[in-house]
Amino acid sequence: MPALDPTPPPADAVVPVDALPTDTLRLLADPLRATLVGLLARETLCTCHLVDETGASQTNISNHLRLLRGAGLVAAEPHGRYTYYRLRPEALRAIAATLTGLAERAEAAGSAESTGNRRPC
Repeated sequence: MPALDPTPPPADAVVPVDALPTDTLRLLADPLRATLVGLLARETLCTCHLVDETGASQTNISNHLRLLRGAGLVAAEPHGRYTYYRLRPEALRAIAATLTGLAERAEAAGSAESTGNRRPC
């Protein structure tokens, strides 16, 4: 997966569809992964803590963490026989910047629409 650019695109820029972190957004749409991200936003936790907090199986948690790590959202930190996981805030900021840029474009398009600036059919 390509690295996420933390700077939002200009409001008038055309953002190519493949530049959007759609795979990452899709990852966060899963309820269990969203719960894991929420828990890791509060503190660094190991798999056993995440199992206790969510009630999901260790295998299920590990599979979800593998996906989150692959997307660059979560970092693993070995500590003895345990591995602790922490959320990478810079990855979330990059997603937020992309969404903010899209919101700004939508606002600009909305104000242009009220002045009659629409694409003809």
